[in-house]
Amino acid sequence: MRHETGGASWGRIFLPFALGYYLSYLLRTVNAVISPALTGELGLSAANLGLLTSTYFLAFGLAQIPVGIALDRFGPRRVEGMLLILTALGAAAFAVAESLGGLGLARALIGLGVSACLMGALKGFAMWYPPERQSSMTGFIMAAGALGALTASAPVEAMLPFVGWRGVFWIIAGIAAAIAAWIFLSLPDEAAHASRDTVGQALRSVGQIYASAGFLRFAGSAAFFTGGFMALQSLWAVPWLMTVNGLDLAGAASQLLVLNFGMLAGQLTIGLFGTRLAHSGVRPVNLMQAGFAGMLAVELGILLQIGPIAVLWFLLGALSAVNSQAYLAASAYFPREVFARVSTAVNLMAFMGAFAVQWGLGVTLDLLEGAGRGGASALAIAFAGLIALQAASYLPLLPIFERRKKP
Repeated sequence: MRHETGGASWGRIFLPFALGYYLSYLLRTVNAVISPALTGELGLSAANLGLLTSTYFLAFGLAQIPVGIALDRFGPRRVEGMLLILTALGAAAFAVAESLGGLGLARALIGLGVSACLMGALKGFAMWYPPERQSSMTGFIMAAGALGALTASAPVEAMLPFVGWRGVFWIIAGIAAAIAAWIFLSLPDEAAHASRDTVGQALRSVGQIYASAGFLRFAGSAAFFTGGFMALQSLWAVPWLMTVNGLDLAGAASQLLVLNFGMLAGQLTIGLFGTRLAHSGVRPVNLMQAGFAGMLAVELGILLQIGPIAVLWFLLGALSAVNSQAYLAASAYFPREVFARVSTAVNLMAFMGAFAVQWGLGVTLDLLEGAGRGGASALAIAFAGLIALQAASYLPLLPIFERRKKP
């Protein structure tokens, strides 16, 4: 059911969603900055560090199918509010954990807890905002995530000497509980107007989505562009900057801040101009085609160390803003009432890709270093492999793979 929305909708609808996604992205990327502390305290290998960090993506990804069904049936207020309570519990558990297993379970609970933060917002926007505003609203919500990523870089690094990484997670637990309360108190409850499919019908519709050409066209790019970027941003960017570029932790955190400022700038640009572009006939898939081509060029520059570090990482962040358009591009092939199921199907590919890339890079590094490769050389080989996967996943986005949309 679509509601008329005015300026008050920003306080009642947009801000609770924005804070949820802000927290989700902060938790997604915070391990990049605390990774040296975790490695030093727990003696983790690269593979173990990658596995620990990627449990967030694994739990998040596995939650996408049930979250999509729940959002379509119960609405974003109930689903996102309840899950953010789990986020608070997971952050508290992470703060007190003493072992790799305990940390991994806590991070998986965090991943489950924030699994509806973006999809809940997109579902809400589809319900309460007109179609021509979807790209802009998606850009603005993703900008909130970029602010979370910004907070997880240099600001968190500056806090570590005072509260430590455990103190950071206690603070996060309190913030998550507060956002959950705001969502319950502020968002409209649209459960009465939501889908009434049975569980069997909902699961069959999910299977049809995964088998459809409209979904498959975007699955690979979601896995390796969106997921690959998340793996770099949330963990491997800092080891790259420290090992390949020779920066210390503070310098690497500063470059991570530059990356996240770039992402913020890109998302705000889409937010400000998305409606105008939609009226001009520019579709989400067109933004993806241009942005992913630019990402490949910039990543080659980073790999070959061509150009200023800060410029390259800023551009990578800015161009990554088009990742968000995959949800809109894929959902255009399906009826609106299954929007959450389609967008969570795309999100599942992104987070499975992030898990595979994040853990896979760690395993690859251990194997290469075990075979005598230096750290910088091993990172370069692993990064080149990611670029190759991204280039292959770009091909289905070409116009020759265009499919007729469903009416």
